[in-house]
Amino acid sequence: MKREIIIFAGVALLSAMTTVATTRIIDNSNSASTATENVVLEDNDTAFRTNHTVDSRFASSVVSPDYPDLTYAAENAVKAVVNIEAKVVVGSEAQYRDPFFEFFGIPQQQGRREAKAGGSGVIISEDGYIVTNNHVIDKASSLRVKLYDGRVFDAKIVGSDPATDVALIKIEATELPTLPFGSSDDLRLGEWVLAIGYPMDLQSTITAGIVSAKARSLGAIDSRTGIESFIQTDAAVNPGNSGGALVNTRGELVGINTIIKTSTGSYVGYSFAVPESIVRKVVVDLKESGVVQRAVLGISFRAIDQQFVDEAGEMTGIDKIGGIYVASVSDGGAASEAGIRKGDVITHLDGIELNDSAIFLEQIGKRRPGDKVSLDLRRGDKELSVVATLQNKAGETTLLAKDSVDVAQILGAKFRNAPTQICQELDIKGGVQVTSILSGGLLERCRVRQGYIITHINDRPVLSLDDIEHMTDAVKSIDGIYPDGRASSYTIM
Repeated sequence: MKREIIIFAGVALLSAMTTVATTRIIDNSNSASTATENVVLEDNDTAFRTNHTVDSRFASSVVSPDYPDLTYAAENAVKAVVNIEAKVVVGSEAQYRDPFFEFFGIPQQQGRREAKAGGSGVIISEDGYIVTNNHVIDKASSLRVKLYDGRVFDAKIVGSDPATDVALIKIEATELPTLPFGSSDDLRLGEWVLAIGYPMDLQSTITAGIVSAKARSLGAIDSRTGIESFIQTDAAVNPGNSGGALVNTRGELVGINTIIKTSTGSYVGYSFAVPESIVRKVVVDLKESGVVQRAVLGISFRAIDQQFVDEAGEMTGIDKIGGIYVASVSDGGAASEAGIRKGDVITHLDGIELNDSAIFLEQIGKRRPGDKVSLDLRRGDKELSVVATLQNKAGETTLLAKDSVDVAQILGAKFRNAPTQICQELDIKGGVQVTSILSGGLLERCRVRQGYIITHINDRPVLSLDDIEHMTDAVKSIDGIYPDGRASSYTIM
């Protein structure tokens, strides 16, 4: 049976007039005091919490004869997990309109309508910052957040990051219950965890399981720069759990539940969460600067597994698995400046062994432009160590400005490098071809059609996907050509 990867935003396509029944929840839990240390983001901001000490009775290593006591974590963490209702516009504007009614100005039914989608979120600061999944709030026209105690608030989007499927939203409230960050790096295989969320139109629900695997890559995030290093658990997770908390037995946030892998559409034993190490970095970036400060090493690579050895071992001279093979190095990038060459094998990053792509992407994804990383290399029979200063996507070591944009995301399409044959036929040096148009993006609003080849953005040449990824300025103009030779330009006002 074909298995599908389903991102479970828990979508319920209802009309705008439909009401949602809710159940009032009475909080009978006893609070437990926990010493914390502050993670300071910027002056005058409420800090997110990190546990410093915890009652030893509830430490992960302390268990009953059969199972660990999960009541402390459950009763305290559940109060910081919320339900998120997103209103989205669905349908198409393209619809037949009767000219008779049109002439006399008689209203006609529109092709687009408002629908509702649901998910979960986690309160991470007392003044109302909530972390969730990007796919829970993506394209939402409005957001409503229901707390564990039944109160409801309107929410605004602070920022989102499709590359990690993490988003940060805000409600106007104070003295809210929060969930402190733990450490996903310290999670061990077999450790007990709780999944908390609002699945399948149910109120707050808690399930338990163990950490089944770490650094899982599923190919589920549709982004050329996507970062996947999921925590896999067998805690039951269903549609509506997206954006909810993955909690350790100390009651600390170690991940955001994001994806299930299933052949039925519901939980069958596999659920996946974005690790705290990535979540924390993304939300701090979004809160401080409004954009994710993505660090770039400047290489294309492939993990050296058995398939690599079988397919490319003879050509590369590599006969054992382990490490990251450097397939190419960007001119002027961080790797190039550090002396890394095509054909090198990166074995360790800051002492962490690199056995697959997910681990490598997670380690880079946790860092910012300007950070220095120590890399151990194997070049033929030689062992080398170099230090690289990571860059931003514009090729600089400074942080991006708040008004910087993700051009590929703004355009709203899937792309590929224009094929060489088409470039020759059109007498162009290169370009980026649109393979599909995504709803709500700039290209859709400009009525660009599939097949269009972008050759310039803001009068800057676009020869490949790398050129788009390096751009950070707002898009003001697009120039290009269709495969039939028809040139088209667009000015964005």
